[in-house]
Amino acid sequence: MRGIRIGSAFGIPIRLDLTFLLVLPLFAYLIGDAVEQQVDLLNLLFGASFSVEALTAGSTEWVLGSVAAIGLFLGVLLHEFGHSLVAMRYGYKIESITLWLFGGVARFTEVPEDWKQELLIAIAGPVVSILLGVLSYAAFVVVPDTNGVVVAGKFVLAYLALMNVVLAVFNMLPGFPMDGGRVLRALLARTRTHARATQLAAEVGKVFALLLGLFGLLNFQLFVIALAFFIYMGASSEAQQTVMKAAFQDVTVRDIMTPREELHVVSPDTSIADLMGRMFRERHTGYPVVDAGELVGMVTLNDAREVREVERDAYRVEDVMSHDITSVTPEADAIEALTEMQQRGVGRLPVIDREGELVGLVSRSDLMTAFNIIQTGGSIDGFRRTEPTTGVSPFDAR
Repeated sequence: MRGIRIGSAFGIPIRLDLTFLLVLPLFAYLIGDAVEQQVDLLNLLFGASFSVEALTAGSTEWVLGSVAAIGLFLGVLLHEFGHSLVAMRYGYKIESITLWLFGGVARFTEVPEDWKQELLIAIAGPVVSILLGVLSYAAFVVVPDTNGVVVAGKFVLAYLALMNVVLAVFNMLPGFPMDGGRVLRALLARTRTHARATQLAAEVGKVFALLLGLFGLLNFQLFVIALAFFIYMGASSEAQQTVMKAAFQDVTVRDIMTPREELHVVSPDTSIADLMGRMFRERHTGYPVVDAGELVGMVTLNDAREVREVERDAYRVEDVMSHDITSVTPEADAIEALTEMQQRGVGRLPVIDREGELVGLVSRSDLMTAFNIIQTGGSIDGFRRTEPTTGVSPFDAR
């Protein structure tokens, strides 16, 4: 989730995801279309005397919808800054804050594992939302009813007062990875490992997501169904990442990589036809490209597929290989290699030592096999001995 950078505050880049550009006008329309219902609710809750006729005359309701939608997302942005500033207080780096389809996301470079820190970081966002709600209500009370424009402004203030409180309450529900789910994980981590606490919080989050999705289905609310799906997938993904991080503690790339002497490589002048033949025989989908003992690129099955079948004898590996090589060192943590693969969208990374020499290759299948062995109580020390000397498997992604 990169998005378009629109500025920064406190050293944190602020981005807009493309989905935000779609959902903002949708929210403006939905709020404007529901002004009449909102008037009845706000009059009841706040003892106001808003007039439906005055707030729906001409294009007023659409202006109100647009201003309220912008104010709502500004509140979401400040909510994320609440999380981020407290996290920065504890020394965590924030890569960015992104507004998107379901609100906002503060992207941390590292997930807090100290339960007290996570608890305070998690509740900071809802606290900011509550404060915004209180400030909006205070402004609503103080501003006098002088003319139609001011009344419209008071309507927006009352709406934002209500919605910021609703946002805080909803976020505190135990739908991990929402704020409430993170609070639950922090409390569970008081007496459990971080990984186990994450697993338990994720299971609660999945149940919450299923109930939310059922509610959306019964009420034909597509947005709620999509939100439930996001919560379910987010809970599953973070639980998996946390468990893997715990499993790979103290495991380095050197422990699981295929060493240079066992590595399958190709030369730049290999034809695409020969490359495809090797891929079929060796069950590999990617190779380091080595020329005179030096790594010069990486070539994958997707690269080879770009060449039409009738031209594969004429084209060489050097014509299609990638020169932009992302690598890791043998001393890097295994989880760092996995993170790099996920961020780059690749299935393997060459391993380069401090002298710049190719010393091996680490693939997702290496990582998954090692993870499965560790999870079943095996020792990483014997990992290489559990594999054939060539490291080839029918499901190998190298």
